[in-house]
Amino acid sequence: MTDDTVEHVLPDVMLPGLRLVFCGTAAGTRSAQERAYYAHPGNMFWRTVHDVGLTPRLLRPEEFLLLPTFGIGLTDLAKHHHGNDDELPRDAFDAASLRLKIERFSPHVLAFTSKNAARAFYGRDVAFGEQPIALGTTRCFVLPSPSGQARASWRIEPWADAASAALSH
Repeated sequence: MTDDTVEHVLPDVMLPGLRLVFCGTAAGTRSAQERAYYAHPGNMFWRTVHDVGLTPRLLRPEEFLLLPTFGIGLTDLAKHHHGNDDELPRDAFDAASLRLKIERFSPHVLAFTSKNAARAFYGRDVAFGEQPIALGTTRCFVLPSPSGQARASWRIEPWADAASAALSH
């Protein structure tokens, strides 16, 4: 359960009718300091979003509020905490809140930006790629983490598949 009186580390970027919403676990330390999603220079999020054709140019982390103009939203499972996943308290993740946001805004695609985020949401192990069960009309994907710390499991193909699903809508 989250305390809604506590300010979010980073604001949700969610509107009705988005093609794609990316969901991470929590803002990293650098992102919390800069008040911008995926702000660490070693993070490949912004480069990848551009490389798979979701944005017409490479955006900078501080431009994250422009994403809805491209049909993209952002959120995290832990809105009140920041840091590496292994530093977060056990009760940091609020899957119920994410489920309500997805029901309310109904994006075409929800893409978890790491297996850790997807595991926290589903409560079980997951594979990369599209998940067999949608959330209402929202197709769900699990993507390799763009974090520099997760470089060993990096593959762009699941990102391209999620982008293709979002852009086909």
